[in-house]
Amino acid sequence: MPKIRVLVVDDSATMRSLITAALNRDPEIEVVGGAGDPFEARGMIKALNPDVVTLDIEMPNMNGIEFLEKIMRLRPMPVVMVSTLTQAGAEMTLRALELGAVDCVGKPADATGTQEALAEIVAKVKIAARAAVRTNAGATPAAAPVRRKDFMPSGDIVAIGSSTGGVEALLSILQLFPETCPPTVITQHMPATFTASFAARLDRASGAKVQEATDGALLEPGKVYVAPGGATHLEVVRSAGLRCRLVQGDPVSGHRPSVDVLFNSVAQAVGDKAVGAILTGMGRDGAQGLLAMRKAGAKTLGQDEASCVVYGMPRSAFELGAVEKQVSLSHMGQSILDLASARR
Repeated sequence: MPKIRVLVVDDSATMRSLITAALNRDPEIEVVGGAGDPFEARGMIKALNPDVVTLDIEMPNMNGIEFLEKIMRLRPMPVVMVSTLTQAGAEMTLRALELGAVDCVGKPADATGTQEALAEIVAKVKIAARAAVRTNAGATPAAAPVRRKDFMPSGDIVAIGSSTGGVEALLSILQLFPETCPPTVITQHMPATFTASFAARLDRASGAKVQEATDGALLEPGKVYVAPGGATHLEVVRSAGLRCRLVQGDPVSGHRPSVDVLFNSVAQAVGDKAVGAILTGMGRDGAQGLLAMRKAGAKTLGQDEASCVVYGMPRSAFELGAVEKQVSLSHMGQSILDLASARR
């Protein structure tokens, strides 16, 4: 089987060396070149035709976002963004994911985090090599959402799980959510420092109020709650109404926060008054939880293969019998609202 050919783009020679060494240690990967700026990288892409590019966000002459826009317009290909774990880095990375980057990984902040970060880069390069590249290059941020008054909620709650490709998918879905939408809980696999910025980005795009979930927050119509990244799982519990609960614990299905944890809690706390949707992402997280939701009487949807960046999580859920209906991303938002708008 041919090796995954990677071009490493970073203005730091030390970082290029670290990333290159980590990638070359994996027998499935070969680093074919390293570039210190976008102009050098442009020539290397033409000459070397890599399968995947790792791209630093902050570089001289032309930043990674500008270069990514050019790549996605002229030669769409899998790109993994490498970003500092700061507020500014998070906002730029989210923009990169909207433009079509497959995934992002944080640069190590210190020596203790280096090996973990490098291992994550290796894993995400492998995922990117198998991803369906979707480009939104040149797209402008969404206009203010239309404020709909005609949506009649049934009292259901909505639970959504996503991973690789989920930034684009969730933006597409929540742009349709009105200010009267059902209470909605989301687990998206994302670095801890990114989720607050992501929730703010979704809030600007949606008619609903989108916020990072906090422990004990009451689930209310018109509001969307995004699981914080990193340290806790998001659950839904009954306590004088339905509430968010943030739980310390080990990773489940390889992730923290875990979609399985969220879906299982919804199955237990809400039963047949819920709608579950599993979106694009690598692996199996969410499949067992969505099955629990379906067995509890909830309506369940899975994103179809053609519209996924990575058809891993939805495939696992579908093969397990957890998905009642597969839906394209372009129809997912409306399908969720339709299921949540009429009593069954």
